[in-house]
Amino acid sequence: MSDDSPNPQSGSPDKEPASEAQAAQNALGNTERAEVATEPDRSVTTPAPEPESKPSLGRLFLDNLWAANTFTVTLLSLVLAVVVGAVLMIISDPAVLSTYSYITSRPSDAINSSWTLVSEAYANLFKGSIFDPEAFSGWLDGANGWQAVLAPISETLTYAAPLVFTGLSVALAFRGGLFNIGAQGQATIGVIMAALAGFLLPLPPGLHLLVAVLAGALGGAIWGFIPGILKARAGAHEVINTIMLNYVATYFLTWLIVQNGVQDPNRTDAISKAVDSSAQLPRLLGDNLRVHAGILLAVLATWAVAWLLNRSTLGFELRAVGANPDAARTAGISVTRTYILIMVFAGILAGLGGSNMVLGSTASALTPLVVAQIGFDGILVALLGRVKPWGVLLAALLFGALQAGGNRMQSYSGISLELVTVLQALIVIFIAAPALVKAIFQLRAARAARLQTSLAKGW
Repeated sequence: MSDDSPNPQSGSPDKEPASEAQAAQNALGNTERAEVATEPDRSVTTPAPEPESKPSLGRLFLDNLWAANTFTVTLLSLVLAVVVGAVLMIISDPAVLSTYSYITSRPSDAINSSWTLVSEAYANLFKGSIFDPEAFSGWLDGANGWQAVLAPISETLTYAAPLVFTGLSVALAFRGGLFNIGAQGQATIGVIMAALAGFLLPLPPGLHLLVAVLAGALGGAIWGFIPGILKARAGAHEVINTIMLNYVATYFLTWLIVQNGVQDPNRTDAISKAVDSSAQLPRLLGDNLRVHAGILLAVLATWAVAWLLNRSTLGFELRAVGANPDAARTAGISVTRTYILIMVFAGILAGLGGSNMVLGSTASALTPLVVAQIGFDGILVALLGRVKPWGVLLAALLFGALQAGGNRMQSYSGISLELVTVLQALIVIFIAAPALVKAIFQLRAARAARLQTSLAKGW
């Protein structure tokens, strides 16, 4: 065999390295081209996102105006209560209701009579509680004095003062996780102690008033301590205890009034001696107007409770126990001590409310009905005020206005005073059922967090 003949076995090894090198080069080139294709073009500059413009305060207000926030729900609840109250007025008036029997033939009679009845009733409600234009015109003409102009506000503040205290009593206990139904009984013991100090202790003016007010606070504190210690030590439910103590306080007042040394010797009915003038709260606008210094004490008490809840260590412990007693106990907070203090403070506030009833201008002596219903109304005031101190103050002013205006509405419009109580109940019902108000007015979800943050940054 000739040596020049081709040898396939010897030729193939010489060609394989060249093929592998070429394949590797081609693969490397494909990879580089792929990287170049996928790499973004750095020559083109991406514009930076524009900063989000912060909405103005006015825009935020308009956005939240028809949202289901606390203010809107409360305002619309008042509107609903007024509307339902107007319907009740029309139904309860036979003369107006008779016009609806022929409404298809003469609808104007029904509309006009209904509007006249409702508008006059609510106008008298406003005139009796806030401002009477006729009295103002008479003052300008010299027909009456300035006292007539301020009389509606005076009556509203007089009725509101004790409700502030009992409302704060219920609200404070509620923030601590307790439902204080016993504000009525605590106010009753407070009024007893204040009255006894008012006509049994011969003290000079100023000191006598101070002692009488402190006596009322002490009586409420004692009556609040009892369910507090039972709740803390024995686990007894505060609702049951306070309800029972309400009855005890009421019957104790009825028994005490007719005892020798307490009952007025010149009277045969159940009434005590009159509180000395040195122990009575001074009137702010003269003897002809009933508003007294109790309303100033009520504002001071509101500020004190707000500071206690929001700025003090005790207030933090109180709110922590109210939110979660087990977690508060784990954190080292004495739940037992906190429960007792809550009820004692609540009793002090309710006792001050009771003392306002006999040391102020509402009454000057003990009677079986001297406390009225300020303890139970305080529950409504606390709920309407969202168990917040300043909200309670505003709710008490509203209830005081309804009570003061209701008296004029009954006198001038012939509307039953009980209808004012119905209005109060309707307001609380709608306040306590925000889902119903949201559904009726189709309110959108509130953006309270965004509004609060924006307001904080804006100011």
